[in-house]
Amino acid sequence: MGKKLYVGNLPYSATDQILSDTFSQCGTVQSSKIIMDRDTGRSKGFGFVEMSTEAEAQDVISKFNGADYDGRAMTVNEAKPMVPRDRGSFGGDSGGRRY
Repeated sequence: MGKKLYVGNLPYSATDQILSDTFSQCGTVQSSKIIMDRDTGRSKGFGFVEMSTEAEAQDVISKFNGADYDGRAMTVNEAKPMVPRDRGSFGGDSGGRRY
């Protein structure tokens, strides 16, 4: 099973392919994805890479966390699971009805 990594502080010029090519120095990259802003279509400056093994993922973290990428110090660490966001209520019944 692969290990998903968060990659932050990327320049806006970074692409999925560049991320994959860079991290393949440490092993097999199963997937790479730069997160894009849906309104502007521009990179948000972070992404995710999935390595094929835990050992490869640890190698990537030790080699690239803090490494220079176009003048920026990359942040590379284990990705945390996405937590569902509470959208809140918008004027609906909040449980405190008065009769």
